[in-house]
This record gives sequence, structure tokens and C-alpha cells, in this order.
Amino acid sequence: QVQLAESGGGLVQTGGSLRLSCAASGSISSINNMAWYRQAPGKQRELVAGISRAGTTSYTGIVKGRFAISRDNAKGTVYLQMNSLAPEDTAVYYCAATLMSEGGERGYWGQGTQVTVSS
Repeated sequence: QVQLAESGGGLVQTGGSLRLSCAASGSISSINNMAWYRQAPGKQRELVAGISRAGTTSYTGIVKGRFAISRDNAKGTVYLQMNSLAPEDTAVYYCAATLMSEGGERGYWGQGTQVTVSS
């Protein structure tokens, strides 16, 4: 059974930093694209950043220059370094991955980790 497990969320003051991690586990042949999404209360889930297997990254405009996505293919882990955090960044952060397992290629979601930025 494939699972994505996030960690690293918490409470931080405005201007602070957090680093999120998401590790894939299970019977996995390969991991393709990985990404971080977030969902604030009353809002739709939105894409924050993505990274290909080769390391090509993309970001939504409001986090450019503040957040950095990276991955360790050997560990099956994706990271999100978040700097200069603002209250508007408060949300549940989810990792997502497209990967190949026994059941073929499909997308998976983590359970989410809460990030709260106090003003």
C-alpha cells in the first residue's frame, strides 16, 4: 500500500520559517512529479509548488522567492522550505505525487499538515 506522509507543520510567527517534508512509502517503482498544495479555510485547494523527477520546479506567483521545493529521489521525499511566512500562508498543506506502483501509475495525496502563521 502506497502512502505519503507529511511532517513539519506547526505554528510560527510572521516572518518565520518552516520546512515541510513528505515521504512516500510502499511498493513503489518510481516517483514522477511531486507537488505541494494548500487549502485555507473556506477556500479551494491550490497548487503551491511542483517539481519533476529531473528537478524542474514551478511555483505559484505569491510564493515565488519565499518558498523552495526540493526532492531526494533516493529517499522518495519532497520538501518545502517556507521563508518569510505571512498570515495568508495559513492553511493545511498537502503533498501529492504521481508514481508507479503495482497498480500502475496514479496520483496520491498525503493526509495534510497544518501550518499556522500568527500576526
